[in-house]
Amino acid sequence: MSTQQTSSGETSGLDRYFKITERGSTFGREIRGGIVTFFTMAYIVVLNPLILGFAADVDGNYLGGGSGDGSNLPAIAAGTALVAGVMTILMGVVANYPLALATGLGLNAFVAFAIASQMTWADAMGLVVIEGLIILVLVLTGFRSAVFQAVPTALKTAISVGIGLFIALIGFVDAGFVTRIPDAANTTVPVQLGGSGELTGWPVVVFCFGLLLVIALWVRKVKGAILISILATTVLAVVVDALGAENGWSLNEPKLPDDLVDTPHFDTIGHFSLLGSWDQIGVVSTLLLIFTLMLADFFDTMGTMTAIGAEAGLLDEDGIPPNTERILVVDSLAAAAGGVGGVSSNTSYIESASGVGEGARTGIASIVTGVLFLLTILVSPLVSIIPSEAAVPALVLVGFLMMQQVREIDWIDLEIAIPAFLTIVLMPFTYSISVGIGAGFVSYVFIKLVLGKAGLVHPLLWGVAVAFVIYFAIDPITRLLT
Repeated sequence: MSTQQTSSGETSGLDRYFKITERGSTFGREIRGGIVTFFTMAYIVVLNPLILGFAADVDGNYLGGGSGDGSNLPAIAAGTALVAGVMTILMGVVANYPLALATGLGLNAFVAFAIASQMTWADAMGLVVIEGLIILVLVLTGFRSAVFQAVPTALKTAISVGIGLFIALIGFVDAGFVTRIPDAANTTVPVQLGGSGELTGWPVVVFCFGLLLVIALWVRKVKGAILISILATTVLAVVVDALGAENGWSLNEPKLPDDLVDTPHFDTIGHFSLLGSWDQIGVVSTLLLIFTLMLADFFDTMGTMTAIGAEAGLLDEDGIPPNTERILVVDSLAAAAGGVGGVSSNTSYIESASGVGEGARTGIASIVTGVLFLLTILVSPLVSIIPSEAAVPALVLVGFLMMQQVREIDWIDLEIAIPAFLTIVLMPFTYSISVGIGAGFVSYVFIKLVLGKAGLVHPLLWGVAVAFVIYFAIDPITRLLT
């Protein structure tokens, strides 16, 4: 057999396994999509250490053996990139889905400030492992998939639309275009345009350039529009910073590093304890913490994989993605792996939608993203060149694309329109996917109950609604039981 024939055979074999042609994609689109997803997620390698690295546990110790001076940040960054890389590659190979995973924002802050403050870091990471294993059991028993399939199609659509608005808001906030007002309790509005109600600083200008560029490329149907815009905007950011622009970048300063290669340290890997927390804070408190972690992980991924599938055109007539159980198994393993790696629970990232916007439709894109995360372990200084202002315009564009699904909701039918509305608006308003999903489920069941149609509600939705009521009331319940 000739070399050409062998190459062709291998290519067709990969095509059949990953269904590249069947899903209307190409290798080029998958690679571009994987790169774009990585660029829009790479910030987590920098941000996760900043969240976890400066929080002391109940004994005054810092994650990774630090002393509060930042010396532990490289180890946390290496662990973050390692777990994200391995689990994202696993998502691509096992589930064949263009979905990347990394340490969950919000969850990491909860672990750092609500859990580690009550126990040791090892105990806190042990709870993350337990939570991931519980979710894995729920997947393997079919419970997690059954809950997902019990959700009305219109609510699944609302989840996708809400996530679209949410990631657009993330883009504007991370770029400094929209800012939080520090003393929001004493003002009439909680957020504002730029700083003090006006756009200030060159970093925001760079973001605006990137947003206009990606819009221009997109409407002109330029291949690789999102990737081109990220690279071009990064170049502009480096030039602007080199010319003496004031500091004001949201996260990374686009400055050429002195060293391109860094020596990795994995001091967080394997530092977890499964049983210490039970003695430290008691059984009831431990169970409540696990429940809070689990509910957020459980439904965030459901919403994310639905939104990605809708944007990629991969959902069936019931709004179910292909290989749903495999997706959920990998995601559950990722939650536990985050605890084993000492970097907090890993979960599916909605930023994957940026890669889908670039054309990704298969697990090839996830493999590309995962490999780039692994390379980040060695070349983290190079990754830090890309500022948030250059990457997040892609999130705004993808937010628009996901928002287009809103036309599929029947806004005349109040029984579904009101829950859909609450789902959509509360995701960006509360900065939480889980809160939006919970509000939608609870209001849907409540409306059916009020109308005397309780019998039409799937039994699993009743259980989910009750779980979310407990989730929303977790603080008074905790005070009552402890």
